[in-house]
Amino acid sequence: MKNYADIIIRPVVSEKAYYARENRQYVFEVNKDANKSQIKEAVEKLFNVKVEKVNVINVKPKPKRDIRRGAMAREGYTRSWKKAIVKLREGYTIKELEGEH
Repeated sequence: MKNYADIIIRPVVSEKAYYARENRQYVFEVNKDANKSQIKEAVEKLFNVKVEKVNVINVKPKPKRDIRRGAMAREGYTRSWKKAIVKLREGYTIKELEGEH
């Protein structure tokens, strides 16, 4: 898995992830087979930054039900995925994800 775009799937856009940027932390959805060193290398190469630390979390599926259908409710689960919280070294930011303030 050498293609870096296959490792980093997308940035996670949430309020918690937005406020984590104040501490130089960025949250990404990553490939389930990727390990910490592969994630670190991919972020460094794709965004031209230096990574200090990587934490990974396997997000488990949660039960989901379509309540609009009443007795014919469809039940299932959300998908499982892997989340990486990447902390950058002092002085680095990912300008592509910062947006305009």
